[in-house]
Amino acid sequence: MAVADKIREKLTQALGPRVLEIVDESEQHQGHAGARPGGESHFRVKIVSEAFEGLGRVERQRLVNRALAQELSGPVHALAMETRTPAEAAGST
Repeated sequence: MAVADKIREKLTQALGPRVLEIVDESEQHQGHAGARPGGESHFRVKIVSEAFEGLGRVERQRLVNRALAQELSGPVHALAMETRTPAEAAGST
């Protein structure tokens, strides 16, 4: 299974997101630390979920990091994240 598919599966199970966008940015990091042949090492995710209600930025990131602990200890070198509640996402359009 591709790393992006594992990320999608785990974040869907853990956070039940309304929006989940996953972008593999590995090509932009070729030749840099953590880059792997074949990519799938640098990702950007956008998540809109009720699970973030009442949580600050750090707590939201911790939820994501816990859900992806296995990937972050292995194939994923970098993960940029945008974490919003549905109300925050509605206000940013």
